[in-house]
Amino acid sequence: MSSSLDAARFARAARLLAKQDPALARIVKEFGLPAFWQRPAGFQSLVLFILEQQVSLASAAAAYHRIRDRLGEMEPERLLEASPAELRADGVSRQKDRYLRELARAIIDHRLPLEGLAQKDDDEVRRELTAIPGIGRWTADVYLLACLGRPDIWPIGDRALQVAVTEALSLDAIPNPLELEDIGNRWKPHRAVAARLLWHGYLGRRGRTETNVL
Repeated sequence: MSSSLDAARFARAARLLAKQDPALARIVKEFGLPAFWQRPAGFQSLVLFILEQQVSLASAAAAYHRIRDRLGEMEPERLLEASPAELRADGVSRQKDRYLRELARAIIDHRLPLEGLAQKDDDEVRRELTAIPGIGRWTADVYLLACLGRPDIWPIGDRALQVAVTEALSLDAIPNPLELEDIGNRWKPHRAVAARLLWHGYLGRRGRTETNVL
């Protein structure tokens, strides 16, 4: 298992990629190096990532904040105490209500040992996470990248990354996940750093910046 990213490792890898790849160099030249950010590993980040599935980041963040305000603390036991009607009022669909409860129960029952994931390799983490209903490859990859700091994660199911690659490389069409997997090979073993640079360009072109929801 490779070392997790920190601010210094991220900056070194980002500069190396910009030196090697003109497309990434243009992003750095126009928008600078992005600040290194990391989400806290644990239940609260997984709740946010489930809420982010197939909706805008803004609406997911709003729902997350309403749930947290209702619960006081974003903890599995507290979430299970909330009624479906209360979570619905917070903006949680019936399907995602079920996913959040499945996640909370898996943590309480020790079927998902979150504390031990940092010691497992990428594929093991994916297997542990995707065994929980509502957590697919995208959610597992985002957790690996954003919470565990794995340096070579390439979330091919992320729509913003697909569009960011299209724009950065001036492609004629947005790549599908399999095509994006192939494109990402050019940035191994620093694909997570490349993804962060590409997201930085995507947001910068839209006048937006990364925000810390948690």
